Amino acid sequence: MSEVVVILHTEERFAVLRAAQHEIRSHQGRVPDDGFYERKLAGAWDRARRSDAYRGIGEFSPARFRELPVTPRESLKERPLHYAAVPPDQAAKYYETTGTTGTPTPTPRTAEDTIWNTVSVAEAWRPLLAEGARAVVLLPSDIVPVADLVVGVCEYLDVPHIRAYPFATGISDWGRLAAVWRTFRPTVVFAAPGVALQFTRLLAQRGELAETGASVERLMLLGEVNTAPYRRRLGEWWNAEAHDASYGSTETGTLAASCREGRQHLLPAATYFELDAGDGAVPLTGAGDGRLVVTPLNAHARPLLRLDTGDEVSLGGGCPCGSAAPVVTVHGRAADGLLVKGAPLSVRAVEEVVYGVTEATGYLLEVDRAGGYARLLLERGFRADRDGEGTARERVQRSSGELLGLRWDEVVFVNSLPATTKSGASQKSWKRSNIRHLETVR
Repeated sequence: MSEVVVILHTEERFAVLRAAQHEIRSHQGRVPDDGFYERKLAGAWDRARRSDAYRGIGEFSPARFRELPVTPRESLKERPLHYAAVPPDQAAKYYETTGTTGTPTPTPRTAEDTIWNTVSVAEAWRPLLAEGARAVVLLPSDIVPVADLVVGVCEYLDVPHIRAYPFATGISDWGRLAAVWRTFRPTVVFAAPGVALQFTRLLAQRGELAETGASVERLMLLGEVNTAPYRRRLGEWWNAEAHDASYGSTETGTLAASCREGRQHLLPAATYFELDAGDGAVPLTGAGDGRLVVTPLNAHARPLLRLDTGDEVSLGGGCPCGSAAPVVTVHGRAADGLLVKGAPLSVRAVEEVVYGVTEATGYLLEVDRAGGYARLLLERGFRADRDGEGTARERVQRSSGELLGLRWDEVVFVNSLPATTKSGASQKSWKRSNIRHLETVR
């Protein structure tokens, strides 16, 4: 089922679409004024009052909004339906997300949720999906919304597309995907980083990467955190641009999207953003670092007020694309980090090393429960030079010392790693699939 087209069967929903188009296009590439936010926050506040979580917050005012306590992400994860304004059986769509915690979070969505989010992302991605684009969507679409969103964007922008999630057993697999590719010749690939990595390795081992990638101009990565070295490496392998396509969650909707320069911009016409640099959440005023706090402006099924995402971000500006919307770099959740031998590790930091100084196509961290031992397993790249692995190990150790403050007890190259270390999106959580805890170390 598509994200937009099928649900537009009433005049009321067409009116929502037209309103979304007008509002998002009017504010594309700029930050709305205070009057816009006051009006939109009042609407979000009113919808939130229908949920148990916000039922007693009273009438809206800008001052009362600023005084409202931040909503902890943990509270949302523990009691997700407490924040719902409509029950699942009254929603147009129902999803569940596990995220990095592995805990399912029920997420109903109304038609309004779907329409607003799709239009917001589509207008941001419009420069990346030019006339003549053909898209392949290597993303899941069972109980998570990511493929539905991409398909909705493609339909909205009249981009021919095909869903081909390679883990849909009995429907699509790697062989079927390769066969479809030869006929459809996609120019844009939407995929989780781990899925792109597996497909790249498979094609390279078959000697088919150059031929398969000949039509591809752009790789749009989403569904997981990825890093600049990883994108550069993937872009080199495919001879294509690799973009960090979007940032957001099933709970919040899309919060940022890539521009034609490959940078991610917040979507300030769709979400009210605040930043907590350690002294409480305050409205964005410019560049800065801190934890992102969000109020989605067009959420209907589960309106959230001042949600602490837990995500550490850096904000900047001056993008060559000309957009005045803040550029965001997402570092991930501090809670997802790992302390090893006294050094704090995160997915972004580790992958800066792995993909920055090696051509590995995957990795696995083996650590003991006490955090006193750490071994790094690297999957040999498809152009592996075993004679040079000693030098590569030293590069990894040197880079790890500089970037992570850590020297691994061992760096070992292996022929292959479990598929879960790079399967992507719905099948992958960094802590659960890229980290193996050892009970004892001899």
